[in-house]
Amino acid sequence: MRNRAATSSAPHKPTPAELAVAAGKGIRDVLAPRLRVLFVGINPGLYSAATGHHFARPGNRFWPALHAAGFSDRLLHPSEQRELLRHGYGITNLVNRATAAADELERAEFVAGRARLAAKVRRLRPRVVAFLGMGAYCHAFDLARAAIGEQPVRFEGARVWVLPNPSGLNANYQLPQLVRLFKALRSATE
Repeated sequence: MRNRAATSSAPHKPTPAELAVAAGKGIRDVLAPRLRVLFVGINPGLYSAATGHHFARPGNRFWPALHAAGFSDRLLHPSEQRELLRHGYGITNLVNRATAAADELERAEFVAGRARLAAKVRRLRPRVVAFLGMGAYCHAFDLARAAIGEQPVRFEGARVWVLPNPSGLNANYQLPQLVRLFKALRSATE
């Protein structure tokens, strides 16, 4: 008799207990040398840490925005995150500590995250580093503010972009606006 759970195509939804245990855990990067774009999230949420997949929480608009902007030929499920590598894209986080909300992070964690990210960028040499969240970018670089889009500075030789946080909690940017901004990034990297 086959194990129904092992053959089911439906992704596993973490239980409340699994979410609680995920607090403080990290998540594996999706990296390769010489990426076209390295997407940098703020930090993993509990849902992502529990599943091991970036931007896994239902309602997060990263995967739909990525697809609609032409970064992938179909809408990828978070469990298919490694498919991005085939297209020259990767994912990491500024702070690799899962929390229920990004405001649980300390400013020092952003600064330390910047140093870790700098080492990854020096080693892997992506063309563009795209920060997903203006607040995280500003904390890491000790800036009062930044504009959405390409930044006038380079980071370890890579071009820098700032995009809105795709979390479903970020009501300031709806999916059509996110898609437009992601398309601008894609056009700039072709």
